[in-house]
Amino acid sequence: MQVTETLKDGLKRGYQITVSAAELDAKVTEKLTEAQPEIAMKGFRKGKVPLPLLKKQYGQRLLGEAMQETIDGAMNRHFEDSGDRPALQPEVKMTNENWKEGDDIEVTMTYEALPEIPEVDFAKIKLQKLVVEADEAAIDEALKNLAENAQTFEDRKKGSKAKDGDQVVIDFKGSIDGEEFDGGAAEDYPLVLGSGSFIPGFEEQLAGVKAGDEVEVKVTFPAEYGAAHLAGKDAVFACTVKAVKAPAAAAIDDELAKRYGVEDLATLKTQIAERLGQEYAGAARAVMKRALLDALDKAVSFELPPTLVEAEASQIAHQLWHEENPDHHGHDHDTIEPTDEHKKLAERRVRLGLLLAELGRKEEITVTDAELTQAVLTQARQYPGQERQFFEFVQKNPQMRQQLQAPIFEDKVVDHVFGLAKVTEKTVTKDALQKAVEALDDA
Repeated sequence: MQVTETLKDGLKRGYQITVSAAELDAKVTEKLTEAQPEIAMKGFRKGKVPLPLLKKQYGQRLLGEAMQETIDGAMNRHFEDSGDRPALQPEVKMTNENWKEGDDIEVTMTYEALPEIPEVDFAKIKLQKLVVEADEAAIDEALKNLAENAQTFEDRKKGSKAKDGDQVVIDFKGSIDGEEFDGGAAEDYPLVLGSGSFIPGFEEQLAGVKAGDEVEVKVTFPAEYGAAHLAGKDAVFACTVKAVKAPAAAAIDDELAKRYGVEDLATLKTQIAERLGQEYAGAARAVMKRALLDALDKAVSFELPPTLVEAEASQIAHQLWHEENPDHHGHDHDTIEPTDEHKKLAERRVRLGLLLAELGRKEEITVTDAELTQAVLTQARQYPGQERQFFEFVQKNPQMRQQLQAPIFEDKVVDHVFGLAKVTEKTVTKDALQKAVEALDDA
């Protein structure tokens, strides 16, 4: 076997690999020799079929397999000997297209090598960890929000007019061109004005009604309405107002706690304090992680594989385009050319990604099966009723597993660096932490 270098330009590599016909024949013979003890053929006992006869019978069938294994072996030996690690799957092409049995195999292999990653003295990196205590004011605010979410409605004084936020209890019957339609009627229906739960324009026409009023509500079903026979049609709803009720927040007491599944108010407060502490810690970690990545981006510089940068820039441009055009869900749009800003961001992401990946490799940081399973469970909850199908999809899709593993791996490497860096704590207010988090989106 002969390997000849044809290209060495920055991180780009090219090689010509020649596998002699004799080597290929030897590989076929090796595979037949391994299989010989299990082969039986008419006129011969099992395991006693002569190799020449086996080669005549099965050689052609094994030739393609032997070619692939020989080329793969040549590539693996090259990477072991050279120390190169390809940034992406190498491109391999057979150059003697008119190859026939008995000829040498000639193959070209091109790839971009991963760069040498410089060492970083993480102990010199200074980071600040923001600390926020879950004080009584924050707990009281959270309790107030829970009470509002658990609100009830109480009858207004007789003759009171309904306003936005009130609940009106109505009977209604809907008709189109004088004909009632299925699903267009209900009794004692509690409708909160301003909730947007009914057809556009319906709730607005009930503003100012009083208990006992009878109102005709005229609306037009949206053109994209789910029921095709109603879409775009004008309808009239005959409504009888049976009650007008004002919202009333639930009292902050043991009964409120029980509505949220705990035994008393003190326990609910404890749970809120713990939840707020977790939220503050998560936000503070995000701020410190950005500071770390900014510091690493300034601390290291090395050549980047062009193809990785181009792919990342294209992905960024594509993602941002869809964020700016949320109504366009498909990919049937014109090619989106990355801007200089996209390319600059792509370079940062690729640089930091390679740096963290190399550190994780050296420190033997891995994602455990339990961590991956937990990530799959979390993701599966987004598909209620289809959790099993999602699990099966992930099991059969290596790319999806990699997408789930990547952020877990990155966070584990980042936590490792936190342990090596010089971290000081600073107690701040909740508002100061919020501003720091908002600044992440602006950066």
